[in-house]
Amino acid sequence: MVYIWVGIAGFFGASLRYIIGLFLFDADVYFPFSTLSVNLLGSFLLAWFTFKLVHKYSISAKWKAALGTGFVGSFTTFSTLSVETIVLFERGSLFLGILYIFLSISGGLLLSNLGFSLGKGGQTA
Repeated sequence: MVYIWVGIAGFFGASLRYIIGLFLFDADVYFPFSTLSVNLLGSFLLAWFTFKLVHKYSISAKWKAALGTGFVGSFTTFSTLSVETIVLFERGSLFLGILYIFLSISGGLLLSNLGFSLGKGGQTA
């Protein structure tokens, strides 16, 4: 039965990701701002959900799976990051591709740490 909750939350995460993509897409500037934004926000949210909601409020496994796997899992996307990086490289934008990878990984780690810290009530992770 948990898969139904994961699917429902996944619907909302994927829909929100699509809407953000519409707002951040600019056909004249090719840098994947929308994917970078949702992946960074997702890194924060998953860490925050883990500590604030799961540990502090002891939410059920059903809700944990729905929020983590369903919502955040469908909101973020590693596969799109990979394809967009290859497209940048294919277009001859080696610097932008490397910058995109660097911002995605370092930004994701920093925002995850912030999410853990805020979720634990200000303690550092």
